[in-house]
Amino acid sequence: MTNSPETVPAVSLLLRYLEQEGVRHIFGIPGGPIIPLYEAMHARGVIRPVLAKHEAGAVFMADAYARVTGGIGVAATTIGPGATNAATGMAVAYADRIPVLLLTPQTPTHQFGRGAFQESSPQGVDIVELMRPVTKWSAMIPHPDRTAAFVRQALRLMTSGRPGPVHLNIPCDFATRRVLDELLAAGSFRCRSRSFDRSAVEDAARLLLAARRPAILAGHGVNLSRAWPALRALAESFSIPVATTFKAKGAFPEDHPLSLGVLSNSCDPRVAEFLLDPATDVLLVAGSSLGEVSSAGWDVRLAGKKALLQADIDPAELGRNFPVDVALPGDAGATLTELRFAMLRRRPGFSGGVDVRPSRAQEPVQAADGGESPMKPQALLRELRAVLPRDGILFVDNGTMRTWAGRHFPVYQEGCFFVNMGLASMGYATAGCVGAALAAPDRSVVALVGDAAFAMNGMEVHTAAEYGVPVVWVVANNGGHGMVYHGERRLYGDRFHTGVFRKRLDAAGLAAESFRAGTARELGRAVREALTRRAPCVIDADVDLHEAPPSSARDEALKKELVGAGPVVHL
Repeated sequence: MTNSPETVPAVSLLLRYLEQEGVRHIFGIPGGPIIPLYEAMHARGVIRPVLAKHEAGAVFMADAYARVTGGIGVAATTIGPGATNAATGMAVAYADRIPVLLLTPQTPTHQFGRGAFQESSPQGVDIVELMRPVTKWSAMIPHPDRTAAFVRQALRLMTSGRPGPVHLNIPCDFATRRVLDELLAAGSFRCRSRSFDRSAVEDAARLLLAARRPAILAGHGVNLSRAWPALRALAESFSIPVATTFKAKGAFPEDHPLSLGVLSNSCDPRVAEFLLDPATDVLLVAGSSLGEVSSAGWDVRLAGKKALLQADIDPAELGRNFPVDVALPGDAGATLTELRFAMLRRRPGFSGGVDVRPSRAQEPVQAADGGESPMKPQALLRELRAVLPRDGILFVDNGTMRTWAGRHFPVYQEGCFFVNMGLASMGYATAGCVGAALAAPDRSVVALVGDAAFAMNGMEVHTAAEYGVPVVWVVANNGGHGMVYHGERRLYGDRFHTGVFRKRLDAAGLAAESFRAGTARELGRAVREALTRRAPCVIDADVDLHEAPPSSARDEALKKELVGAGPVVHL
């Protein structure tokens, strides 16, 4: 007599694959059709569910978890509006190339087209189709026996080549059906690409060695590849100064002698001056497609170099916005490592090539002594940098504080600064920091958010409190949407203001552990105290609304598009 093949419920097999990936948390909000997944999590006891307050916040947490760990993040929602609420989170992950798996349920297959409650089948509000534009792959598992194959495909697509989010939809009548227990080792169905183009690397090495003043612009692809050691080794071996894009801030230590800082239309103009100056004759761009923010507003001087070298894992990104002299398709880490070896082979013992030491990009904070109220954003950031540990993690939400942080918050090591720049969704850091703290429980995690961004996902403070997650929210409370306010002033003067709150948000009133800070000195004391408590804390910081952020270049570009060419109103 032969033994029958071992079988398990389909959702249990799915969880086994996620456990193999190192997943320890699934962020989401349950509902009837997705309950079998939660029952299986309870039964297995390996992955812990985290109950968020909104599905977009749940996906933001999964996204942040993936960014901090370098692995994957997982979110789960219920049917219908639970899934549609998650779409913004998936779009953020898609824009920033973050491997997030979204699991959604489906009405029973035998009820498709009958108008089932919250139906999201192909005959209803088709959630699979809705997710396709914001994922690498969106699919419904067509039969219980195909569960393992579809999970493997999802994991393979999320992490291979250019990473990104995927969506799996599971009909609830399939979830508990027993299927063959076919768990395959991760290495047997996917692999991490470490490819590079040897011929292109040799061409790039020759040009860099012949350059009078080469420079490197490191993009988000360096973070995704975890190529930090390779970047630093190349720069130090040949004394090549390094700038980063905003999203890659910290990929190269900003207190390093070769650090230029961040290239952006809101950051220190000296970075752009050095990189765009014709004297910087050869520029190596690693892991950036040179979009608007990463190219200082598509500055045409980037196309005027003696040689522009661009490395990216996605060949379709090479030369997309600027013509390149050498295209370097491949993984950022492998390409930078091989480029260094190629240069050393050609010039053993070579060190140099920079005839002008770059000016320091991190300018001193030109703010008050810390006693001014309301505090200037620059002073807030000075105090926050002084009290946050060197390896502390800072999540910055979108708005005026993002523009200030790019210039006035130096980052000293990789994996410490996070911002979503692809879609620039407000509320991301407010929720995402919870996932980050669960991913790195031994490190300090702070979210720097504006009051308007905090209003979007501030109830996730309750999520952190429920799970004892020690996040500190520093809420820069200036009475509304500061970026909108200053943009309107620059474009239209003081004719109208649409982004200012009529009643100021009481951010501290939403938290059990809270502080109020009217000056930068008070903020420094509050952050120190909050970090020692190791509990969720909200610091309501009184920030000057009228301090204009360094975003005039973006406003000028917007004015040309909205109201035609003309002078911006300078205030």
